Amino acid sequence: MELRTRALQVLLIPDPPTKAQAARALHAQALAPEAELDTAAVLMPATEPPGRPERPHLVTAVQVPSRSPFTAEGRAALLHAIAHIEFNAINLALDAVWRFPGMPREFYLDWLQVASEEALHFTLLDGHLRTMDRGYGDFDAHDGLWSMARRTAGDVLARMALVPRTLEARGLDATPPLQAKLAKAGDHRAVEILGVILRDEVGHVRIGNRWYRHLCRERGLDPLALYPQLVERYEAPRLRPPFNVEARSAAGFSPEEIAYLSS
Repeated sequence: MELRTRALQVLLIPDPPTKAQAARALHAQALAPEAELDTAAVLMPATEPPGRPERPHLVTAVQVPSRSPFTAEGRAALLHAIAHIEFNAINLALDAVWRFPGMPREFYLDWLQVASEEALHFTLLDGHLRTMDRGYGDFDAHDGLWSMARRTAGDVLARMALVPRTLEARGLDATPPLQAKLAKAGDHRAVEILGVILRDEVGHVRIGNRWYRHLCRERGLDPLALYPQLVERYEAPRLRPPFNVEARSAAGFSPEEIAYLSS
């Protein structure tokens, strides 16, 4: 099946493990020389995406309680929150593939790779939760990532600016301190999983930076000057230090962009 059409079908799958498996299979399909990709097709979903399970129950961010890694329940809730981010990240990558026609072929292949890697992250976290007699859906979660996807649904440039290189890039800053806490709590498997996630997320944010700059060049826009305007227009969260400068540099942020964030 044509790759963007299949990406939309996978996005609409409600069951998380099934969706994760399908996302990984779709990326493998995309690597085949005979894979069909229609970059110009304007697709229409049969139902409003994304497909979601009945649980977790979605609440506002302020309704999600703080989670300590130093109790079994708190650590499970914390890992569940990260699994929820990764599940949403599968949806966001697949959404970029089907939603935005007219991009170069490499754009779609990049986001299919991201969807596959996010699916791996979700699977690792859900598997680890099951060793704690928990699973995805056992705790409430909030919908901040997908709400930004809805706001940027009309413009691929805004999507690239505010999802991978804003919301997802926050993980580059948050992950190392979180690994330190989990190591102190004795959960070395969680530390390993977060190491895999951090490694891959550097690449995902780099992809977001690549296509943000590509679109700015196409439209004759200054990426540095445009970014704060998009933050204001789409009500994106203001990022706060400390920043993981090494990871952000590896992910393609320029020194001027890092200086802007730090200011």
